Amino acid sequence: MDRGSPSRDRHRLVRAATVAGVLALHGALFAVIGLTTVPRDAFVSQAPITVELFRPPLQPPPPPEPTLEPVTPEPGGGAPAAPSIVRPALAPVEQPEVIAPPTPAPEQPMVIGVAPTASPILGHGQGGVGEGTGSGVGDGDGPGRGGIPPLIIRGASPREILSVVPPEARQARQAGRAAVNCVILADQRLDDCRIVSEMPLGYRFGEAGLRAASFFRYRPPLTASGRPVEGQRVTINVLFGRQ
Repeated sequence: MDRGSPSRDRHRLVRAATVAGVLALHGALFAVIGLTTVPRDAFVSQAPITVELFRPPLQPPPPPEPTLEPVTPEPGGGAPAAPSIVRPALAPVEQPEVIAPPTPAPEQPMVIGVAPTASPILGHGQGGVGEGTGSGVGDGDGPGRGGIPPLIIRGASPREILSVVPPEARQARQAGRAAVNCVILADQRLDDCRIVSEMPLGYRFGEAGLRAASFFRYRPPLTASGRPVEGQRVTINVLFGRQ
């Protein structure tokens, strides 16, 4: 039986001795660690953590007030302001007091009648007392009581009224009316006519009424004796039918 070479056996012994030494070294290290005591001061004590709960305010806190820094005016900012002028109040004007005379002026006696001399200034005076009688007969003129009032003799025909219809009313086929006041002349014509009213407005019916007044004829008023009186005014109404 071959037991091997001597070098191989030596190598095995060296390996077994190495393993045994390593194990012995680890055992000694564990023994030293187990016998070593750690002091109590080695542990650091930590303070407990405190948590406080709070309710947030309903309104946000006011912002901090701004800090105003002094502003240094720059040179050359323009001409200085003009000095203020203070005007003193005007003193009230004193009105002189009117002093009544110590004795009133004598009252002049009232003289009725004709003065011996004519006055240079015309004025009103009281006349004297007189007596007189008289009688007379005459015919008065005017449209007063006892006379005959004016009378219409001729009015405007439909064709004549149609000839003076304003273009605005003709285009809109608008009916209307106008009242015109005129002076009656002695020859029965109307003169110095004026617009009294017009309806509806905006169609120039008043101007058409003035033109239509030239077609009317009026007998002037008469006195009691039958004499015509010129100058009385009369109001006429002009109707404009639908065109």
